Amino acid sequence: MEMTGAQRINASQQAVWTALNDVDVLKQCIPGCEQIARVSPTDLEALVVLRVGPVKASFKGAVKLSDIDPPNGYTIKGEGNGGSSGQAKGGARVWLTRDGRYTVLNYDVNAEVTGKLAQLGARLIDATAKKLADDFFQKLGDIVAPPTNEILAEREARQWIVIRVIKRVVRAIRRLFGGGGDAADRPAG
Repeated sequence: MEMTGAQRINASQQAVWTALNDVDVLKQCIPGCEQIARVSPTDLEALVVLRVGPVKASFKGAVKLSDIDPPNGYTIKGEGNGGSSGQAKGGARVWLTRDGRYTVLNYDVNAEVTGKLAQLGARLIDATAKKLADDFFQKLGDIVAPPTNEILAEREARQWIVIRVIKRVVRAIRRLFGGGGDAADRPAG
């Protein structure tokens, strides 16, 4: 699996770099992270619990940082063992650039999974990986530059739009297949 993306963060490049190297911040940002520790300037160990579709896995793994260029970026390589659920290994190139008052966090990720996780299929794995990456970068951005009330209101409005669309789709499917909606909406027969 390969994934490329970028996240604009309303903070200085140095602030984003510092956050990317702070294990307490990383623990808050990595979805499912239960433990993370720096064992050397370039090595980290972590325990992450994730659910991918029907499979829940606890990954104990090691991460190595290389090509470190403060405050511009680094390369990450890691492996995690999820026991009977499988293994994951991969890497990422992370680099920071300025865009006016923003810092753009760019990333190229490659990863592979084995075991039960690999049997779930590429679509589910890719969708889960994208969601995990989005969650990580959203949380990192929120920690480095807490969102304003305007941004929070915009996010909430987007969530409500999605909920309304989903409700309409569900109602349409029920009508299409004879469900017709709630029992209270159906005429007595």
